[in-house]
Amino acid sequence: MRNYETIFILHPSFDEEAVKAAVDKFKGVIETEGGIVDNVDLWGKRRLAYEIDKVNEGIYVLVNFQAEPELPKELDRIFRITDGVIRHIIVKLDK
Repeated sequence: MRNYETIFILHPSFDEEAVKAAVDKFKGVIETEGGIVDNVDLWGKRRLAYEIDKVNEGIYVLVNFQAEPELPKELDRIFRITDGVIRHIIVKLDK
């Protein structure tokens, strides 16, 4: 298993329950595919560096996890089709 880190930005109109539901959804995808979630860090609402789709703020979430190399491709697909995810990135961490 490899170590990965993902940061995703949710639409600022999400309330606490919607943010928790989205985080649980992505944690569920990781765990169902055989990955292990090490850490979930909710950074909260922050100003974006530049406007994306006429939005200036977003809710940032950082997730560290361990998974096989195929999982990030599936997670990326889920991020792309999920409404409310403004941006996301998945990075493989060095040992």
